[in-house]
Amino acid sequence: MLRIIPQLSELRLELRRICDRIQQNDIVHKEATVQQILQTVQRQGDRALVHYTAEFDQVDLTVETLRVKGDELDAAYQQVSKELLDAIRLAHKQIEHFHRQHLPKSWVQFNPDQVVLGKRYTPVDVAGIYVPGGRAAYPSTVLMNAIPAKVAGVSQIVMVTPPGQNRAINPAVLVAAQEAGIDEIYRVGGAQAIAALAYGTATIPAVDVITGPGNIYVTLAKKQVFGKVGIDSLAGPSEVLIIADEGANPCHIAADMLAQAEHDPLAAAILLTPSLSLAEQVAAVVLDQLAEHPRRLLTEKAIAHYGLIGVVESLEVAAQLSNEFAPEHLELEIETPWDLVDQIRHAGAIFMGYSTPEAVGDYIAGPNHTLPTSGAARYASALGVETFIKHSSLIQYSPTALRKQGNAIMALAEAEGLISHRDSVRLRLEAPPTIDYD
Repeated sequence: MLRIIPQLSELRLELRRICDRIQQNDIVHKEATVQQILQTVQRQGDRALVHYTAEFDQVDLTVETLRVKGDELDAAYQQVSKELLDAIRLAHKQIEHFHRQHLPKSWVQFNPDQVVLGKRYTPVDVAGIYVPGGRAAYPSTVLMNAIPAKVAGVSQIVMVTPPGQNRAINPAVLVAAQEAGIDEIYRVGGAQAIAALAYGTATIPAVDVITGPGNIYVTLAKKQVFGKVGIDSLAGPSEVLIIADEGANPCHIAADMLAQAEHDPLAAAILLTPSLSLAEQVAAVVLDQLAEHPRRLLTEKAIAHYGLIGVVESLEVAAQLSNEFAPEHLELEIETPWDLVDQIRHAGAIFMGYSTPEAVGDYIAGPNHTLPTSGAARYASALGVETFIKHSSLIQYSPTALRKQGNAIMALAEAEGLISHRDSVRLRLEAPPTIDYD
């Protein structure tokens, strides 16, 4: 089931196929469906949300039950174990600590030529976070999206997530939301939830930025509303690429590959190694671990279509192939990972050494697990405080500074045929302000 490919040319073709898998998923038809949903929600508001939730999630809502109320939030704490609550709080602490290190600071520079320049950072007013439901509950996604927004200084965070049976939201998700400081939670998912966040309804406020992963319909909805609002990224299905040497444990690698495959039938799990022996052992162990897997059907499908083991000449070749693939998650399951990491240029997150499975990044370590997928790590980065912050340039010229540089400004304006641009400088030079900053 798990293919082993020793030929470099074939391996490159397979990696490209896997990287492009999202584009092969009937996008045109889905884009039309998403566009219709967005337009309907924009016109009909809450009524459309209730309709689409019944149609797609088979859950009957009313406008009054869209928002999760306080009694349900309180009850959630009684439905999670102390161990899980402690884990959520530990994750919260470490995620917050990591993101506080990346909070940019405004600055102003007073130059000798009497020009003052600077950069001022301010958070967006309202952030919307999407937390997927469906196959599993994701309290970690709540923390990874809400905490950077809080650290950035966003004053209002709106969370949407698909409801389950009897309109219920997973209690761990509700607890994570409260621990992260979210008190505005709505039970709606899919493209209709993205529409509500982008355009607003009578119940759900419009936001400035939408973050959080979802299925293909959520991703396409985010793509279509971009420009009306900001988004974090167009997240595709999850993926891991593992570079391993002969010292790696095949059982550990097999578990790490299945940890990605169990997310989604489109998830990708790839191993690159110079060791044919390790490749064969991993392929066998994957089958063994799949035998009793509780999510065997979808995990098996992902492994069959997007699982791959490449036997390469060296770790250096593996690093080169990894850069071409630009994985969301990259594990360096090798004895000396710091020797190879300098050769890695493109990866969403890099996990170093035999004792660092990708799962530590999903939950506890601190760096964000919302990462670029499908090759986007070539130009994109993880979600962070920067996602919820914009900056304004600060510029001040004294009359003396304008006199020094005015001729150059006017020359450039004339070259572009923008006469009023030129005159806006010329008139100030001919009649400068009575107050100088010198």
